[in-house]
Amino acid sequence: MKTVLITGCSSGYGLETARYFLAQGWQVIATMRSPREDILPASPRLRVLPLDVTNPESIAAVLDASGHIDVLVNNAGIGLFGAFEVTPMATIREIFETNTFGVMAMTQAVLPQFRARRAGMIVNVTSSATLAPMPLVAVYTASKTAIQGFTGSLAHELAEFTIGVKLVEPGYGPSTRFAENGGERMAGLIPESYAAYAQSVFTLFAQQAAFTRESDVAEVVWRAANDSSKQLHFPAGADALALVSAT
Repeated sequence: MKTVLITGCSSGYGLETARYFLAQGWQVIATMRSPREDILPASPRLRVLPLDVTNPESIAAVLDASGHIDVLVNNAGIGLFGAFEVTPMATIREIFETNTFGVMAMTQAVLPQFRARRAGMIVNVTSSATLAPMPLVAVYTASKTAIQGFTGSLAHELAEFTIGVKLVEPGYGPSTRFAENGGERMAGLIPESYAAYAQSVFTLFAQQAAFTRESDVAEVVWRAANDSSKQLHFPAGADALALVSAT
């Protein structure tokens, strides 16, 4: 029986991905900053552990408790809408700490056991924002685009040890907590000078004909985790697929 460790399972795509892997009979280690077992189906194959991907001690504790891992899904992330002009550098660094450096830290932590076994899979969840430029998400897009390049390079580097590396690029799901998870960081990031423009962007965004469902992403993460080909990119969701078709 295989084991998957998934970060950012408190809501959205991470939560649905944990449910999906459980339904497929896997052992699931679902991690989140504040653990809640009640949001996942009760199962002897499930462990819910606290994890802060920006904290080395937290990462080490989770890896020690987890033991053997077959697949790492780096899903934890912070959303951010706002005008770049007024985004504090402290906020920019905070976004990168989770969305970029957190992914790198988790990956680095599992690599010794993967390399020793010459087996393992890393699935990095980014965003369809990396597929086409979008306004008011410059910082978020930059943090996720860094992971695109990191993952592509790492896939070549780790092929020597038969370790797989994949990218899942979800579209936007209205049912996820992208804005909510941005929390207080977004306060004041749409100043009056940007308000009319921002409203027009949000209106157009809400009128999209196609969005991404959480189940879409969970299924694609599962497919990527079990893919033995050299395919790197796995867009997930109707809007992400539409962007790929348009480029």
